[in-house]
This record gives sequence, structure tokens and C-alpha cells, in this order.
Amino acid sequence: MSNKIKERHHNSNFAFWIITLMHDNPLLPIFRNPYKLLKTAGLKPGQKVLEVGCGPGFFTIPVAKIVGKEGIIYAVDVHPLAIKRVQKKIEKEGIENVTPVLANASDTGLPDASIDLAFLFGLRYIAGGLENLILELHRILKPEAILSFEKTRGSKEKMIEEVERGGFVYSGNQRRIFLFRKRQGK
Repeated sequence: MSNKIKERHHNSNFAFWIITLMHDNPLLPIFRNPYKLLKTAGLKPGQKVLEVGCGPGFFTIPVAKIVGKEGIIYAVDVHPLAIKRVQKKIEKEGIENVTPVLANASDTGLPDASIDLAFLFGLRYIAGGLENLILELHRILKPEAILSFEKTRGSKEKMIEEVERGGFVYSGNQRRIFLFRKRQGK
């Protein structure tokens, strides 16, 4: 490996472990209740859910519990350590309705119109770009599906415009959680 590639890989792993330390802190749910955020995002029992950028799995276990045994979760991340961490967590909890997926979320490999709800929480950078991700989410979401974004930075108006340009309609927000539905006929 060249020095630049080694450095990028090292920085990526370092960043992952910093995020893991934050997300696995037992105090975090007191300040950032995952169940409350996920219910605001529209999660319900029995849904097929795509978690974009699952990281070390802060939301993954709560999603699995909310959707229950009848639901399915695809926890997608581009970082191999994230997928390994999620795999360990679901094995420890005995959870069987989560499928960790090592992939770029803009190319999930999931079937067309197969997902009830997709959510993106806490992502400041989207591998492959937001436009490509939105196109993939439009492809895999069912016609009545929900797309939930947690606004992290930048203009609210610009984010809404970008998502709507990809074939979605803004349907409102509660605090930092923005909800979209697929535009009919697109």
C-alpha cells in the first residue's frame, strides 16, 4: 500500500473507533434516545427497514426491537469494522432480524420496491454522494414508504430541495427528523 492509502485507512479506522466510543457510551441514550428518534422517523412493527450508515450499531438494536420478529433490518455501512461490530452486537443480543451489509448505500443490491422505511441519522458525509444515494433509495423504497433524515448541518431548505429532486415529497419534520414520501408517478 502506498503511504497515502495507509494513512487514509488508518484515519478511517481511528475515526470509526472514536465514533464507537461515543455511540457505545452508556450515557448517550440519556441525551439521544434512539427509541424516541426512531419512532419519530416512522418505525413500526413488521416493517422492512434500511439503516444507512449503521456505524457501530447505536440504532440497530433499537430498530430490531421496534420492528419486532416480523420486521427485517438491513444495516448498511461502507466500513468493515462497522459491520463486524454490528454482527457482534446482534449475536450478543440474540437478534435474528438484522442483516449487516457491507456496501455503499448508493448501491445496496436490494430488490426494487422492497423497503418500507429508510433512515439516515447522524451522517455528515455520504459515501458516493447524496444524489446517488437518493436515487438508490427511490429505487428500493415501496411506493408508500417513508424516507427519514436527521438534519445534521447546512440549510434545511437545500436538503429538502435535494431530496425532492430525487423523486420525494417533503411531508414535515419534528425537531431534526425530516420525513419524505415517494412522489407518485415518478
